Amino acid sequence: MANDTRFISTIWRVMDQIKNTDQLEAALAADLDIFCDVMKCETGYFWMKGTSDDRIYVLASKSPVDQSGISVRVGEGIIGTVFNQKNSKIIHNAGSSDGVPQKDDAQLFGSTTLVVPVRTPFGAYGVLQLNDPAVSLDEEDIRLVENCCALIALDIEDKGLEFKPSKDRSPLVSLRGIIKEFQSGEEIHRILKGIDLDVYEGELLVVLGESGCGKSTMLNIIGGMDLATEGQLIIEGSDFSHPTEDELTRYRRDYIGFIFQSYNLMPNLSALENIEFIAEISEHPLSSEEMLNMVGLGDKAENLPSSMSGGQQQRVCIARAIVKNPKIILADEPTAALDFHTGQEVLKLIESIVRDRKTTVIMVTHNIEIAKMADRVIRLKDGLISSVRVNLHPLHAENLSW
Repeated sequence: MANDTRFISTIWRVMDQIKNTDQLEAALAADLDIFCDVMKCETGYFWMKGTSDDRIYVLASKSPVDQSGISVRVGEGIIGTVFNQKNSKIIHNAGSSDGVPQKDDAQLFGSTTLVVPVRTPFGAYGVLQLNDPAVSLDEEDIRLVENCCALIALDIEDKGLEFKPSKDRSPLVSLRGIIKEFQSGEEIHRILKGIDLDVYEGELLVVLGESGCGKSTMLNIIGGMDLATEGQLIIEGSDFSHPTEDELTRYRRDYIGFIFQSYNLMPNLSALENIEFIAEISEHPLSSEEMLNMVGLGDKAENLPSSMSGGQQQRVCIARAIVKNPKIILADEPTAALDFHTGQEVLKLIESIVRDRKTTVIMVTHNIEIAKMADRVIRLKDGLISSVRVNLHPLHAENLSW
């Protein structure tokens, strides 16, 4: 049962997140974590109403499955119905839903689900959903969550937060039940334990997580550098889980661009030659000279990597990735070896790739600050997706600091 100390502590934690962030959606995702912690829930979702339609979308989730593309219509299903109500609802067995119209995806619900509207007297903004709380859902616990949701709604109202989701998007790449195991002696280590994720055209997707959580392994599977032990890799609707060697070569060559932490430039080739080498083996390459100029190194065309700084080498690496004219660029810790100023310049280039060229970029990083420039943020933990959040207003790279 909630007591006064727990009540006050939770409200303080929720409001502290909103107060101390420059991105309200990041605070909402953090508050979802707080609710799941306080109520001892394994999964939960923060839904928000779109400002340009009558649908409610998953803005943030604490779940092993990427649900950021899910939406329901206002007034329909459990979520849409509670959105229109002033009162919370406890749902047992969502398939029957106690008479509530069921048009939500059943996998979003637990055996017991608490659904709370996020609203003020002047408007409704979203819904908080908590699945299978391990604490008893007595009146004090429900009142605690309701009061926090009311405070969140007031802050949304005060800040004028608007959610204009991208619609009718088809994923470029989908991961379904991806498992990756490695054998070490007689032991088998499972690095990825069932990843479900969609990656969309023209988005910057940032992947966070501690060392060893599977970030780079997931990136390697998407890039065709490694194959999953189990599960499906789907490329633009076609199963690519078991490609032939020729299919894999063409995919890596033409569909995927790579930006590495260690640059991986050929030491005996000049900056321009490093780019031209990749252009020559690509099916639809761009101009090597134009790409070198785009990254601001037109005057370094004849320089060998050994005569260039780390930031300059990383720029050549970016130009080399873009010259292939790929659908997706994979960036594995692209700023880890760089100082702040140089790293920020590299991030500005990556931002321009996404915003100006509409190329999808998946970036793995340890740097939480970089997540603020993403369209979506995926957090991995122990080989599974632990949370997903949508950034409604990504920051520009020039406004980041760490």
